[in-house]
Amino acid sequence: MTANMSTKKNEMPVQDPFVRRGNFSEVALGYSEEQAVDEAKRCLGCKNKPCVDHCPVNIDIPAFIARIAEGEFEKAYQIIIEGNSLPAICGRVCPQETQCEGKCIRGIKSEPVAIGRLERFVADHHKTHSASAEAVKSTPVKIEPEVRKKVAVIGSGPAGLACAGNLARKGYSVTIFEALHREGGVLVYGIPEFRLPKTIVQYEIQGLKDMGVEIVCNTVIGKTLTVDELLNKHGYGAVFIGSGAGLPAFMNIPGENLNGVYSANEFLTRINLMRAYKEGNATPIQPAKKVAVIGGGNVAMDSARCAKRLGADVTIIYRRTEKELPARHEEVEHAKEEGINFMLLTSPVKISGDEKGWVKSITCEKMTLGEPDKSGRARPIPIQGSETDIEADCVIMAIGTSPNPLIRNSTEGLDTQKWGGIIADEITGKTSLEGVYAGGDAVTGAATVILAMGAGKKAAEAIAAYLS
Repeated sequence: MTANMSTKKNEMPVQDPFVRRGNFSEVALGYSEEQAVDEAKRCLGCKNKPCVDHCPVNIDIPAFIARIAEGEFEKAYQIIIEGNSLPAICGRVCPQETQCEGKCIRGIKSEPVAIGRLERFVADHHKTHSASAEAVKSTPVKIEPEVRKKVAVIGSGPAGLACAGNLARKGYSVTIFEALHREGGVLVYGIPEFRLPKTIVQYEIQGLKDMGVEIVCNTVIGKTLTVDELLNKHGYGAVFIGSGAGLPAFMNIPGENLNGVYSANEFLTRINLMRAYKEGNATPIQPAKKVAVIGGGNVAMDSARCAKRLGADVTIIYRRTEKELPARHEEVEHAKEEGINFMLLTSPVKISGDEKGWVKSITCEKMTLGEPDKSGRARPIPIQGSETDIEADCVIMAIGTSPNPLIRNSTEGLDTQKWGGIIADEITGKTSLEGVYAGGDAVTGAATVILAMGAGKKAAEAIAAYLS
């Protein structure tokens, strides 16, 4: 096999920016077989595998890429799902540039191997070409029935799905309890269709159902049922809390209660889960002309790009420079290509409304960067007398989230952080309560899909050891 020593990745085909900003279809179109094989041949097959060490679910990356290079796409898929239950999702939304690709040896003197794009290719190829999806329907390990075999998983987001999938493969009877009417958690309510098609999410969830995982929707743990009831009344031997971080943060500035001010959670949930952009929808979204999105993370980019597709003139307001933007570089570039404006070194101080209580403008002040703060980033410092008014009829707050307090308030003896995160062991996910484990955003606060999956996978191993 001839190695590909090109210094550049194979480009990902995408929709034209002027076309895609008017629709919600997926932006990235995926590699062809020829592109995938050519990209796979860029991998050096390193013996020490630094990419694997920096994959939260420890996929054998050189092994699956080697199969792609040989044209054995289904064998590549089999290798991936040994460590990752949701490859089509991770291939689309994981920040590979700071994880596996960030440690790729090829990346020292050239662009790293496009690991994420190859993972997506393999998963999509399997979905299209596998007649029976036997790889997903892998037979669970048979274990003798025992009193403590049932496991309850709270939340059907990435942490919960990863935990459930790994436990099901080990032979445990797993039930996922989901608060919303549709399973998938942040994968369906938070990430837009143009980044992660919901058919992909449902396909991968169906794979877990085919292994015997039961999902019960419309069940709010802390209201409908409690953790204590799951353990002591309904016979579950262990509980995993993967309920995410769905409580939005606000800036506590004047005017945040005006009509037309949304949390990013509400805005994206209406768009992604309720299809509020469709004409005649029962939960419509406000038809805004000028939208200001506050924040610089992936959620801010998603909110801005959704608002653009609704026909608005959109400006992202961020208090640091572009260098400090926490969003993925690819998402920032896509937003720019779609015509979204960036107002950097700027922070809101007040939102003003009209006589009917609707947003009409937002007052901002310019910032300068000082010494690093606790996050290690330069601290934004207001510039006195720099206030200016910006016309806007909609403001979206995308400045972070924290765990919903329902579970911690209804679960006696569950230790939590002051900001609301559940205290859990970093390796096992074990909490202060016997038989109760936790992971993902419910523990760390808002983070990435793959980190949540890694936590769910680790907790599944610990739960299996505990129940055995």
